[in-house]
Amino acid sequence: MEPGKLCVIGQGKGGPYYNLQCRENGKPVSRYVPQKQVEVVAEHTENYRTFQTLVDRYAQGVIARTREERQAGQKKRRRTSSDFKTKKSSS
Repeated sequence: MEPGKLCVIGQGKGGPYYNLQCRENGKPVSRYVPQKQVEVVAEHTENYRTFQTLVDRYAQGVIARTREERQAGQKKRRRTSSDFKTKKSSS
């Protein structure tokens, strides 16, 4: 899995040259991709897009359910630290 976009950066005798463009720590990053790795990198970037789509769908479902619960007045009770304390035995 690889985030980013595979881009053609030029043409040569052996075909196009590629790089992978993405962001890391808020900064744009560009990495050269050898011709032999273009297909696998393209597959990895597609896998990343698929993963992001699935995560977004899941998050939207959770958001919708949370909003429905809140509107229905059934918002889950938050646990407090006293919920986790065990009672001491009296022996």
